[in-house]
Amino acid sequence: MKNIKLLGLLLAGTMSMSGIISCTDLEEDILGSKYIDESEPGKISGTAQELLNGTYNQLSILSSFDVVFSLQECSSDELQMPTRGADWGDFGRWRQIHQHQWTPRNTSVVSSWDELNRGSYRANQVISLAGTNKQLEGEGKFLRAFYMFNIVDLFGQVPFRDVADSPDKDPIVMKRKEATEFIIKDLEFAIANLASGSFSKATKEAAQALLAKVYLNKAVYDQAPESPAGPYTFAKGDMDKVIQYSNEVINSKKYSIQPKGEYFKMFYWNNTTDSKESIFGVDNTIGNQPASLRSRVFFGTHYKQYIGGWNGGTTLSSFYDYFDKADERIGGDMPGFTDKTGMKVGFLIGPQFDKTGAALTDRVGKPLSFTRDVNLLYAGEANGIRVVKFPLDPANIDQCANDYIPLRYADVILMKAEAILRGGTDPEGQTAVALVNSIRANRGASALTTIDLPEMLKERGRELYWEGWRRNDQVRFGTFLNPMDNKPSRSADNFVVYPIPQKATSTNPNLKQNFGY
Repeated sequence: MKNIKLLGLLLAGTMSMSGIISCTDLEEDILGSKYIDESEPGKISGTAQELLNGTYNQLSILSSFDVVFSLQECSSDELQMPTRGADWGDFGRWRQIHQHQWTPRNTSVVSSWDELNRGSYRANQVISLAGTNKQLEGEGKFLRAFYMFNIVDLFGQVPFRDVADSPDKDPIVMKRKEATEFIIKDLEFAIANLASGSFSKATKEAAQALLAKVYLNKAVYDQAPESPAGPYTFAKGDMDKVIQYSNEVINSKKYSIQPKGEYFKMFYWNNTTDSKESIFGVDNTIGNQPASLRSRVFFGTHYKQYIGGWNGGTTLSSFYDYFDKADERIGGDMPGFTDKTGMKVGFLIGPQFDKTGAALTDRVGKPLSFTRDVNLLYAGEANGIRVVKFPLDPANIDQCANDYIPLRYADVILMKAEAILRGGTDPEGQTAVALVNSIRANRGASALTTIDLPEMLKERGRELYWEGWRRNDQVRFGTFLNPMDNKPSRSADNFVVYPIPQKATSTNPNLKQNFGY
């Protein structure tokens, strides 16, 4: 128990993504025995650079489909995971998330809590070794802010332990508002002490982009725990901060909207060189994929398609209908991918083909044609519109070199536009509709004459679908609890925040279960 308390959390179950593991394995996995010496609290073995590398590598949890991504997307109007006969039942895990019926024992809830807190603690270790090295401290504080932002957003409170604390000391717990202020200070330090640089390292621009996102959501995070669903009051001062930090990213001149016709090049296997929008993420290469996006393609595509997918997740037909047919974000043929696999990119609907152009069939010999309709409990293998947002190299399907990019330039433009709509003032005089149209023009979509908040939410979906932001956006716009496909009723207010895993609350008396659970 001392081992587990040292991190400020208790693994909320004995099930991991790889199966059942022993208590000893859990403790070693959580702590990283080479870094912590229980006999001397505060003593850390290993170099600062080793610790920093491990903290960056921990970002891999965000790229997989079944941890944080599932909580942010499968709970939203962008993604559902239907049960297909004996496949994808998983004891109701996915239905619980989509229908907002999860409990503190849901595997995705448990794993997300564990892994995000592990990342936050690793960042604490980096900071503790930084000494007078402001670059190292800045990277550590950016990464701590990044992990803590996700914990605040999903769970509403953050356990925190100084690395010098005794293993017997119960970790303190920051409530949502307090933790948000802590994150802001970390990011302000990062901005003051980091330079520009590669997207795969913490930079000044990455900290500015993340700080803009913190201020954009601050009204949500400042809400009282007993009324997490709002209504939210977006302070003009916060919206001005969003605009300020967005402008700093824009005025760095390091990024530009991806050229027309190249939307999917931001996500494919050569996006290290071909993306114009990558602000922060993980550099994956053939032979080294610390944050592989392979599962995000495999989990929805069909067994008979080129990559041999797992035939699980689909989008919702109502979300698909947000797109104009001329909008390149809806997908289509991609040279170098479609001609070698028979698969399109974007949304896959209707008949599917192999690389020779021959029609594919399902497992019983019927034409494989993806349909709009899907029943969450009893779906056939062809039901549901599939999504290929991250095209894999046809020559290296299992060596996924697609870089994982959670912060990119178009998001910054859209955050600025939203902040203007919510009452912020842009000293450069740009309008929300002009900012949105600057993106739409490069996506082949028609210009908007006006834009309001409901349309802004749709535009964020069109631009950022399956990138892990949809729940965050829907909560802020007040639509997350609404009925949707395969969820006929409005959810209770407490479901805008996930529960704290049961064993975490049982182990640390400073952790109190979230309202409504």
